[in-house]
Amino acid sequence: MAKQVFINLAVKDVQKSMDFYTSLGFTNNPQFSDDAGKCMVWSKNIFVMLLSHEKFASFTTKPIADTKSAVAGLFSLSVDSVGEVNHILTNGLKAGGTEPNEMRDYGFMQQRTIEDFDGHTWEIFYMDISKFPTEQ
Repeated sequence: MAKQVFINLAVKDVQKSMDFYTSLGFTNNPQFSDDAGKCMVWSKNIFVMLLSHEKFASFTTKPIADTKSAVAGLFSLSVDSVGEVNHILTNGLKAGGTEPNEMRDYGFMQQRTIEDFDGHTWEIFYMDISKFPTEQ
């Protein structure tokens, strides 16, 4: 079996969050979804589980972080072009996400950041490794 990544996020409104992630380009896998959680697919090996607070709490004894006021993690997704970065951010902003800072351009990588309704932070980036600075 291929190695896969499942990122589990506590969200206040599962359907509203599913709609937002759909606007970013994720698709829903109904086989692993119900009213309390939605499995959102980024690629064949990367999934985001959008879980109601009640369902999320059933997996841990720790309190759920308030990601609107504190960062619990930074999640990064690579794409094939700067145009795709901008397209995803435009769609996410139209769907109600927020962009906490301007695009960052590192020469070899361009990155934009978007937060969902619950404050989960996503960095969408394009990287051209051929432009990565080499040591002299």
